[in-house]
Amino acid sequence: MKEYRLTREGYEKLKKEKEDLINNKRKEIAERLKEAKNLGGDLTENSEYDDAKNEQAFIEGRIKQIDDILNNCVIIDRKSNKGIVDLGSVVVVEDVDKKSKKEFKIVSSIESSPEENKISDESPIGMALIGKKTGEEVIVRTPTDTRRFKIISIK
Repeated sequence: MKEYRLTREGYEKLKKEKEDLINNKRKEIAERLKEAKNLGGDLTENSEYDDAKNEQAFIEGRIKQIDDILNNCVIIDRKSNKGIVDLGSVVVVEDVDKKSKKEFKIVSSIESSPEENKISDESPIGMALIGKKTGEEVIVRTPTDTRRFKIISIK
């Protein structure tokens, strides 16, 4: 069985998503199925019914997936990793070549959201930063180029 590493924030977010799926989305789908059945006719030719059944299957699959993650996760407590980049760290880095600063939060692949500067510990930058300390430089190879980052601070 796979073990998932999550930040406390990621764990809470998944719990809320599961609650929403169970308490709201299931009811919405049940209502859609009921309405589609009430249209009458052959259900095998009812596209609204098919769409609702497909969405129902997706929701049930997502609930099972979240259950698996929540039941097999380790919550990483940021306080226990002082001074070293790990899951949950907020890292300010300087792009040595471009002389620009960026801030990233290191999260699990489940939680990653590049548009929010939350990068996965499995991404090229995340992997390069994990285990490093303030002042260290890392070289990151991406599919398009190679970049150097200096760690300015770790929160």
